[in-house]
Amino acid sequence: MELENKRILVTGSCGTVGSELVRQLLTDKRYGPAEVIGVDNNESELFFQDQTWLDDSRARFFLADIRDRNKLEQDMQGIDVVFHTAALKHVVMCERSPMEAVQTNIEGVQNIVYAATKNNVGQVIFTSSDKAVNPTNVMGTSKLMGERLITAANSNKREADTIFSSTRFGNVLGSNGSVLPIFREQIRKGGPVTITHPEMTRFIMSIEESVQLVIGSSIIARGGEVFITKMPVIRISDLAEVMITELAPSYGHDPADIKTTEIGIKPGEKLYEELMSEEEMRRTIELENYFAVTPAFRGFYQDVDYTYDKTVSEAVLEVYNSAHQKLLSYDELKSFLNKYNLLEDPEDPQPETKRYWPGDKEEKGS
Repeated sequence: MELENKRILVTGSCGTVGSELVRQLLTDKRYGPAEVIGVDNNESELFFQDQTWLDDSRARFFLADIRDRNKLEQDMQGIDVVFHTAALKHVVMCERSPMEAVQTNIEGVQNIVYAATKNNVGQVIFTSSDKAVNPTNVMGTSKLMGERLITAANSNKREADTIFSSTRFGNVLGSNGSVLPIFREQIRKGGPVTITHPEMTRFIMSIEESVQLVIGSSIIARGGEVFITKMPVIRISDLAEVMITELAPSYGHDPADIKTTEIGIKPGEKLYEELMSEEEMRRTIELENYFAVTPAFRGFYQDVDYTYDKTVSEAVLEVYNSAHQKLLSYDELKSFLNKYNLLEDPEDPQPETKRYWPGDKEEKGS
């Protein structure tokens, strides 16, 4: 679905991806929406977001919680497209409070489905996570269930014509909770820089790229797919090395004096990042910028034509995970960080340099 002259609602509009979605939709001439509505339950941040776009008559912002089905139904009246980015995303917090993750990441998704169907919204795009693949924690499991609800919504709708799809991507460098600000502050203080394992690999993308791919998937979505964005891969220890070399002199340190310390893999953490499971591989279509994972129970979606422009292959022969992909070189990684200004000091620096795992506080108190 093209976005020109559409009324668009972004949930979690104050978050990293949500706020960048709002910015690109309002400033990029390729999109030209009639209206962009942001909803969030963070009152203070929503107030400042409203101030940022005060002079743009297309932008409107409302307090709302995705746990409130009635409020969502009200806010979706007349909406054409919903980008659902609101979620509980911190693994540690979800592990400690699993029912909160269920209420937001699962029941909240179902509320989105209900409100969109009631209002015959044209399209809903759900932003998922790599942690939904073979999940090892509460957060990943809840995001996987969110994907399943979004896919199922395409077969359960009655009179509505809403298209429901998901987009799944990995680490967004510079986002809230990414390792980048932690490394930066550790370097600023002279080290050591803490890495979990020297061979750990991850997919990476910038905030700007992640949002462009979310919007792009909305344009080609047929209904029920999970779009997996193609991303470059890095070794986390290489990221630490580049950042030490590039940033240490600006903080008055000799890069050679800043050491790295291996602190071990977190509980439930994987050595490599998975964006596609082996089972999903068998029903995946490769596109130019994505892999489109079609629904497992295709019999429920016989009226959906999963034919796309710029199809690379109808068969995918290898699972998409960071262990199987070529790593960025030192220079390529440095270029990536500079291209998206990821080595620059943020306006609000990360105050803490420690990294802790679920159970750390509990074990210390025992």
